Amino acid sequence: MGTFNHLMVGDIIWLQRFAEHPAGEPLQGVRDIKRPAALSQMLHDNLSSLAQQRRQLDVMICEFCKQLTDEDLAHELEYKNTKGVAFSRRFAYLMQHFFNHQTHHRGQLSTLFSQRGVDIGETDLLGVMP
Repeated sequence: MGTFNHLMVGDIIWLQRFAEHPAGEPLQGVRDIKRPAALSQMLHDNLSSLAQQRRQLDVMICEFCKQLTDEDLAHELEYKNTKGVAFSRRFAYLMQHFFNHQTHHRGQLSTLFSQRGVDIGETDLLGVMP
């Protein structure tokens, strides 16, 4: 549950930053989510409530990504990290970081499930691409 929650905490923090992007309209719903106090915060203690919020976040992420343009990706986004230090980064790089973080922790979760004998289905990108 710790890894599931950490992944969600990271997503919420980044999505709230991304909502400040000029193209951030599809992410406005994330502003209503209370900002996590720490990267290790447990937002959910059961898979049912976690899965519900995960689905909501994933819909927002998909809608946001569908409408991004090259100009949006070239935009410099100013934000503060969790310690309050200010940064300005090209948005394309922040998106790469966002998805790399998800890939890393989703891979950890896949391993944990596999070690428990749970069939998680196809994980090879080529296997799920149309």
